Amino acid sequence: MAFLSAPSASWGISLLTILFAAAVHSNIIYDDDPLQPVTSDETVSVGGTVTLTCRVAESDNSSLQWSNTAQQTLFFGDKRALRDNRMTLFRSTSTELSISISEVQLSDEGEYTCSIFTMPVRTARATVTVLGVPGKPQISGFDSPVPEGDKVTLTCTSTGSKPPAKLRWYQGDQELQGRPDAMESVPDGPTYNVSSELTLEVSRSDDKTLITCAVDHASLAPGDKRSGQTLQVLYSPSVEIHPETDLPREGEKFFLKCSGVGNPLPTSFVWEKKDGELPPLAKVDGAKLNFEMLNKSDNGVYLCRADNGIGNNQGEYQLFVQDPTAMSTSSGVDHAVIGGVVAVIVFILLCLLIVLGRYLIRHKGTYLTHEAKGSDDAPDADTAIINAEGGHSGAEDKKEYFI
Repeated sequence: MAFLSAPSASWGISLLTILFAAAVHSNIIYDDDPLQPVTSDETVSVGGTVTLTCRVAESDNSSLQWSNTAQQTLFFGDKRALRDNRMTLFRSTSTELSISISEVQLSDEGEYTCSIFTMPVRTARATVTVLGVPGKPQISGFDSPVPEGDKVTLTCTSTGSKPPAKLRWYQGDQELQGRPDAMESVPDGPTYNVSSELTLEVSRSDDKTLITCAVDHASLAPGDKRSGQTLQVLYSPSVEIHPETDLPREGEKFFLKCSGVGNPLPTSFVWEKKDGELPPLAKVDGAKLNFEMLNKSDNGVYLCRADNGIGNNQGEYQLFVQDPTAMSTSSGVDHAVIGGVVAVIVFILLCLLIVLGRYLIRHKGTYLTHEAKGSDDAPDADTAIINAEGGHSGAEDKKEYFI
């Protein structure tokens, strides 16, 4: 029911309403009419704000009016006709009337009408679609850890969506395929409750994995509403034996440690020696096997069986006791590397000495004077003396040449 601010306004608006109703039922359409109002459809989520705008190309000073789905006048020009504080004037000019509706409810959905009171009355309609925002999804079906190899069925439910939301399953970033969504309409309401199921056969790799259910809906940004469930999978342990050192030496203390990874962690450990009994000086201390003093007779394969109540498994280790003076493999490798580097350096130095010695010998040379040159050319001793004296008389200085 509409409440008007004054009795006089009530008569005026009632008359306008009658005229408007007559225009609506006449279904008159005006093409290319500058006085024909123009509107647009709007979509808004519950709790949001929607703005309805009505425009005309030209003005003849006639007033524009907005009416709700029940044909109650909301605004006549810049005058509010309905006492609803959620509705406010956004803009009013001779060619435009825009109003805003805040805190939108599902009941606000429907067809709104803009009218201009010319002769005849011209109208335009705008459909407001209200989206029901879905609730945060809830995951059920996982109450306690499940053994490896069993199947688990998770159910995700989200309420209050309009139109019905779509539910998606994820394991990490990978989307999983669940059963088709089941939709149920809410009694006496336009919203829906949606549910989806996901069945998984779990393995040990699924332990501590997060399964996520996300709501996909036009009223939400991607990932806005999601819930997660961490899986817990029970599985038998995998077993390894780790030595105290990689170089067990005779006469020294030593221990082997049994490590088991499972859910739950193993609490029972049994030590054995393959093809024989444990040495007298080997003492079991839970996950450890301690050797007070290693002996060559301790050599052999040692087994450790770990049990966590779900299952058991065993690991093995080959023990080979070294001599007391044995060096670790890493130390031997280091010494070999150092020895190789020294050998290369010595070889390079010897090569340099040989090359340098040959260079000095080749460039030492033989010194010959002009006198010696004359004796070399003479056929006999007397001629050599004469040539030598002649060469001496023609030269002021001795010259030396490298040959």
